Amino acid sequence: MNTIISKDILSPSIKRYVIKNSKIAAKAEAGQFIILRVHEKGERIPLTIADYDREKGTVAIVFQEVGNTTQKLGEMEVGDKILDFVGPLGVPTTLPQGDNIVCIGGGMGIAPIYPEVKSLYNKGVKVTGVLGARTKDILFFSNEMDKICDKLYIVTDDGSQGRKGFVTDVLRDIIKNDNKIDGVIAVGPLPMMKAVCDITKVHNIPTIVSLNSLMVDGTGMCGGCRVTIGDEVKFACIDGPSFDGLKVDFDEQMRRLKMYKEEEEKVLGCKCGGEC
Repeated sequence: MNTIISKDILSPSIKRYVIKNSKIAAKAEAGQFIILRVHEKGERIPLTIADYDREKGTVAIVFQEVGNTTQKLGEMEVGDKILDFVGPLGVPTTLPQGDNIVCIGGGMGIAPIYPEVKSLYNKGVKVTGVLGARTKDILFFSNEMDKICDKLYIVTDDGSQGRKGFVTDVLRDIIKNDNKIDGVIAVGPLPMMKAVCDITKVHNIPTIVSLNSLMVDGTGMCGGCRVTIGDEVKFACIDGPSFDGLKVDFDEQMRRLKMYKEEEEKVLGCKCGGEC
């Protein structure tokens, strides 16, 4: 249980692990996540379930080495066991209704958008995919997405692969050229999701986003992942992480994500590697 059975290096800092855990694989749905802990003194971090195979009893996660825990996780190899691997947590994404859906994944948001596109594809829904990254070196899953999208657009900030620009540039063109878009799913950095919703709100297109709020326990007890949706306070761990993007207070979310920057920098510079 919790054994790493495959490790793929998608870029120098991005890795994909397939983990053996038949209990989680049996119940996992698109949009849900797990919480893991690498060692006894380690922090608990949430990671979206990037794929699952019920028959094989496996769950895939994709992560970028940006903090102490993800760096420690990235050092693990096939055959190693992750100490704690809990899930599936959160509410499965309520997919937009209709036959013509646009799915946008930006940066690490490509990982959680993938199982959602698979779910739509298996239902026979027409999916237009848009994948964005700063550069081609950190772009992943383009081949996998191409197999399950009716049309796939690639965009990079520097133009190193696909179109130069942003996912919002492509979204504007799709809306201009398509008479009927039934819904949009967007997962990625908060500024990207906010920019997408600013566009879809004007056209009254239902939009689902996934919020990567600060999270500790994943059960709604700590209150750290609270988000404002319309005039209601919700918790990303038990009410989400997927929400109606047209109601999300993105400015509040961006402020909250900056709360522990100083502490994160101290841990990264700590000689004990974050185990103290």
